[in-house]
Amino acid sequence: MAEPERVDLFVIGGGVNGCGIARDAAGRGLTVRLAEQGDLAQGTSSASSKLFHGGLRYLEYFEFKLVREALAEREALLKAMPHIAFPMRFVLPYDPKMRFEKTTPTSRLLGLVAPWWKGRRPAWLIRLGLFLYDHLGGKSSLDGTKRLDLTKGKTRWGLKPGFRKGWEYSDGWVDDARLVVLNARDAAARGAEVLTRTKVVGAARVGDHWEIRTEGPEGPATHHARALVNAAGPWVDQVLSGAVQGHSPARVRLVRGSHIVTKRLFAHDRALFLQGRDGRIIFLLPFEQEFTLIGTTEAAQEASPEKAQCTEAERDYLIAFANEYLEQPIAADDVVWSFAGVRPLYDDGSTSATAASREYVFHLDAEGAPLLNVYGGKITTYRRLSEAAVDKLAPYFPGLKPGWTAGVPLPGGDFGYGARALTERLRIRYPFLGEARALRMAHAYGTEAFDILGDVRRAPELGRDFGGGLTEAELRWLRTREWAQTAEDVLWRRSKLGLRLRAEEVAALAAFMAQEAP
Repeated sequence: MAEPERVDLFVIGGGVNGCGIARDAAGRGLTVRLAEQGDLAQGTSSASSKLFHGGLRYLEYFEFKLVREALAEREALLKAMPHIAFPMRFVLPYDPKMRFEKTTPTSRLLGLVAPWWKGRRPAWLIRLGLFLYDHLGGKSSLDGTKRLDLTKGKTRWGLKPGFRKGWEYSDGWVDDARLVVLNARDAAARGAEVLTRTKVVGAARVGDHWEIRTEGPEGPATHHARALVNAAGPWVDQVLSGAVQGHSPARVRLVRGSHIVTKRLFAHDRALFLQGRDGRIIFLLPFEQEFTLIGTTEAAQEASPEKAQCTEAERDYLIAFANEYLEQPIAADDVVWSFAGVRPLYDDGSTSATAASREYVFHLDAEGAPLLNVYGGKITTYRRLSEAAVDKLAPYFPGLKPGWTAGVPLPGGDFGYGARALTERLRIRYPFLGEARALRMAHAYGTEAFDILGDVRRAPELGRDFGGGLTEAELRWLRTREWAQTAEDVLWRRSKLGLRLRAEEVAALAAFMAQEAP
């Protein structure tokens, strides 16, 4: 097999940072190739809490710069991807009689500790934090904080009667896995080559460039690149010490965040921000129209990242945490799905996972052809991280164009009105979709939903329906445009239809995907 042509930049890792860097670099005129050992977003980038947020609780650790940057990015990103990201209102209940402890047996087991102030957050601290949160990021299009009487309206918000007051503030929600795929698609549209299920097994400097060896679906291959980026997320240290055989003073700290999903717990559309007795917080988020997402924990991940899963202890911790607040308690039998992601935090020496910084850090190895290792970061600041990473390599590419991604829509996000209005347009043009299916298509694909559906006038023209409104027409799009190859790719990353399909429907989809494999 002939060797691929030399490129300017080779990126290892198909998570949000790797795909964001590939997109930014391709848009600046560099030739880019990206290799991902599995499917896009198969690791941490599909297992987050699905929030575009500044990180209200990070103010407790005086991370003002991080929060300011994240809030500013939240504003820009909500405008650039109105299909997969949208504003959400959060309710923070407060009960002065609720007593908080620094730790509990469960929190000690999970390695969780309270922040500097020890015990329950006082009301003045919450008010101060919310005031800063409303103003740190500059001018915002989102509604500001307001005080709530929790005894009125919304049937007490689903909370126990003891919670009488609270606050409501704004943040953002995002479909994390689709965010990754759309960055990869935009990178490819600008000339980048995206190689999934392609593992980097070796890399070495040869003269003025890198020689990178991969194992992929078509067998072994050798690639040549002027610069190499290690954006492997939780695997960044493994790639550096293994395939690249390099060294860095920076280290990554692996922190597991586990989540559980139940059937929808509330009639309202608000998210809940809850304080725990151990000083931590969790979110209860509206999820996929019919469900509630509860998370997250923060525990050290000792095993390899791909082995991360929500443990029974973490599940029970989240259930007990939520039940301190819920009028109708939940049990393990109510959990319909659980997942865990491993955050690759920069190891700043903090004593607890909760206190570890969410800032991103670069280590540039410039002894020969450049190698940039990427540590840390959070999904809300992925675009800034990507831009800064390419800026870091700018001295090696004279004439490199300036950063360009701020405010530029991702595929399907080129509309200036809400997803609800787009849903109505889809329902009018394709009345057979129904409201729920039209809403799913609008949020997943934005204006590209019209490209998928084309000129069809009746549902049968879309081909076989595998359940949940997932048709052959949509599967063709996912296979040819979004690198989906398996039922898992489709059901748990390109969508969350795995929550709805029956076992026999999943089996039929898996057989179809295998039969259609190239």
